[in-house]
Formats: sequence, structure tokens, C-alpha cells
Amino acid sequence: MNILIILNDPSYGTERSYNGLRLAKALSNKDTKVTVFLMADAVICAKRGQKVPQGFYNIELMLKSVIRKGEVLLCGTCMDARGFTDDDIVQDARRSTMQELAQRTLAADKVLVF
Repeated sequence: MNILIILNDPSYGTERSYNGLRLAKALSNKDTKVTVFLMADAVICAKRGQKVPQGFYNIELMLKSVIRKGEVLLCGTCMDARGFTDDDIVQDARRSTMQELAQRTLAADKVLVF
């Protein structure tokens, strides 16, 4: 099964991206191809070098876990609007486009939006 998860919220402040990534990780452990597409403030989830208080969840580590078995794409327009460059993002996540999101949406068996 091919699942596309679209995240819109920032890494911290709300738990929507956190919960979306929890689901992505759980689905990655099944016989499923998971793609996470970060757009709007969610592109900040892919910030390299996040430091959080001990005992607090770390979105960067969660993304790396998803990347091991799936894919993480970022909206390039959203990155540009936030002054975010390819050098700012976690390894193996990559800049993408709305056109690619449209293609991935059509190819997905399920699309989930957080």
C-alpha cells in the first residue's frame, strides 16, 4: 500500500505534526510505502540539528526514522518563504514541488492530512 501523509503545522507548539509522524512511523513498520510531504510551517520539522529538552519528543529523530523506510519531501515554495535552504534540512529529506505533490496524491492509495 502507498500512503501519503501531508503535514502543515510546525514541529512544536501544536502536536499535529508530532501525531502525523507517529502514524507515519507506525505505518512504516507495516508492508507499506510511506511518503511524508511537509508544507507551510511543517517544513521547519525538517530542521537539521534540533535540540530539545531531555524527555521531550524530537521531530528530527522521528523524521529520520520515517526516512529509513520511506520518504520525506518538503514544499520548495514554503521553504523559500521561510528562508530555509537545502543545507538546513535533515539528510535524505529533499525539496519538492506542488507538481510532485499532485503526482504523489494521484498515485497514493490513501492520503492523510494533518
